Amino acid sequence: MKKERLWHTIRLCMIPSGGKRAEYIRKKKIFHSVGEKCIFMDRKIPLYANLIKLGNNVHLASNITFVTHDVTHKMLNNIQGKRQQPFCETVGCIEIMDNVFVGTNVTILNNVRIGSNVIVAAGSVVTKDVPENSVVAGVPARVICSLDAHMAKRKNLYPAELKPRGQQVSAELEKMLWEDFVTKRDRI
Repeated sequence: MKKERLWHTIRLCMIPSGGKRAEYIRKKKIFHSVGEKCIFMDRKIPLYANLIKLGNNVHLASNITFVTHDVTHKMLNNIQGKRQQPFCETVGCIEIMDNVFVGTNVTILNNVRIGSNVIVAAGSVVTKDVPENSVVAGVPARVICSLDAHMAKRKNLYPAELKPRGQQVSAELEKMLWEDFVTKRDRI
């Protein structure tokens, strides 16, 4: 790892919030560009970070792997030897448009654009472009529903006055969630 990339990775480890990490990446021009109101929970700088572009309101959870390159050329060159023209390293851009959430442990391959208004579920592997206004999941990632359908499911899960506060769930909300959890499983 080059000194500058190592330094930025160490520096990210010392920044306490995802919003401030995104601001650091924007200020230092580490990525090609970073929009407004972004959150970057990861603490490592990917290789060829200048090939990554984030739109506005992009929220990236922990352990996201940006694969801007592929080193299979080394293996291919060893197979064919020096008899033919050597294979080159594959390098490509990654663009994440506006209003996107990417869950934890997601891998995004090079030459991929994730459209606006998208949720990428945790653990997914994004191998091709993601259409706007969709929710994708899986390996490889595929569309599982529209963003509108997902938002409809998320409305009114519990009364607003019971929302978690200070990373704590109230006893009343805890009881309500467990009752709902058990009831749904008893119907199966």
